[in-house]
Amino acid sequence: MKNVLFTVVLSLALYTVSQAQDRGLEIAQAAEKADLGFKSSASNLKMVLKNKNGQVSERALEVRTLELVEDGDKSLIIFSSPKDVKGTSTLTFTHKNGPDDQWLYLPSIKRVKRISSNNKSGPFVGSEFAYEDLSSQEVEKYTYKFLREENNYLVVEQYPVDPKSGYTRRVVTYNKDAGYRIETIAFYDRKNALLKTLTYSGYKLYKNNFWRAAKLNMVNHQSKKETVLEFLNYDFDVNLTDDDFTQNALRRN
Repeated sequence: MKNVLFTVVLSLALYTVSQAQDRGLEIAQAAEKADLGFKSSASNLKMVLKNKNGQVSERALEVRTLELVEDGDKSLIIFSSPKDVKGTSTLTFTHKNGPDDQWLYLPSIKRVKRISSNNKSGPFVGSEFAYEDLSSQEVEKYTYKFLREENNYLVVEQYPVDPKSGYTRRVVTYNKDAGYRIETIAFYDRKNALLKTLTYSGYKLYKNNFWRAAKLNMVNHQSKKETVLEFLNYDFDVNLTDDDFTQNALRRN
């Protein structure tokens, strides 16, 4: 009798785990589907860096994105000020499967440097964003576990497939009543300790379909540093192509 009872309890537990995994995946797929079709975009941003003592420095940059359906998106980030980072640019080819491709152009040495997969968890140009945070949100990059529902918010735990990720997991909060847009992401380091929290705010709806945040605030709980990205505009009529996302494009900007 005890063996039968144990088998029933185990079967129910496995079924519950499977349900949580399936629902977590479904939510991530719904979020991806809700944002399909923007084709390409460009944005001007202000990056504000805050150290643990509250001292602030600012940078100006532009982000260009090309949507790809068969694989992950491509993005190009170009800094225009201050002088010490002007011309620095980063190119990211996100892949649904396997490690992403990333390159960094440093104008001081006029050289394009490939970012190693081992360095993806390193800080992006001194900010609290890591290089791997620059990749587009692709469903295949994670496995999932649904945690809970709080009013119109859905909370899902995500586990990186890439063994070289700097995170053991991310806890993502989606707004199901607003296109499954992301509201917050909590990042846990390789020791499974809370490392950072990213908060999205000031959302606006573009083209009657695409939700975009006006501000991204990344707080590092361990270093007590903070990076804020303020999006000054969004342009969905730039008609970018693959030719705008090459290593030569890194140097041109």
